Amino acid sequence: MLTTSDFKKGVRVELDNAPWTIVSVTTQTPSARGAATLVKARFKNILTGQVSDRTFKSGEKFVAPDVEMRPAQFLYSTPDEGENLYHFMDMASYDQFELRDSDLGDIAQWLVENLEVKSVLYNGNVVGIELPQFVELELDTVEPGSKGDTASGSVTTAAYTATGIRVLVPLFIKAGDKIRVDTGTGQFKDRVSS
Repeated sequence: MLTTSDFKKGVRVELDNAPWTIVSVTTQTPSARGAATLVKARFKNILTGQVSDRTFKSGEKFVAPDVEMRPAQFLYSTPDEGENLYHFMDMASYDQFELRDSDLGDIAQWLVENLEVKSVLYNGNVVGIELPQFVELELDTVEPGSKGDTASGSVTTAAYTATGIRVLVPLFIKAGDKIRVDTGTGQFKDRVSS
């Protein structure tokens, strides 16, 4: 059993028969005597990605969900009935599993062959994946920077990966370079040396 005193970023709880991860927590102490301390938390649904803000009285109890994270590797994708089917391999058991575009949502754009991810299992079934913080991507095209860009303070230009992701990169980055991108923000981190 978990209580509101166990709430911190990354803790998983079961609410409304679904697993949720805590994104942020704040505590509001009462201004009046006898009033209850309130705990406000922002949750993200592990199954759907939905975000919800909830408020609880201090001391309320919750069940920990049956969620397991296991190392996995993305293998390849294939078209299937109007959407893509993504094939993964569990790194411990070497069992393969598949997820669809509808299961992955926006995170599918970050998948490159052999990317190591974490599979999310809920009640023994794979329901999604968790990406690493940074992904290495090869740039397909880079828009040319203009001569006056550095004087105006704008020292970035748009670049596109083979999967169609647009990233703002410094002017010294060229097509064919491998870069590291933050999967949470979509921002350029650094260039990967060959």
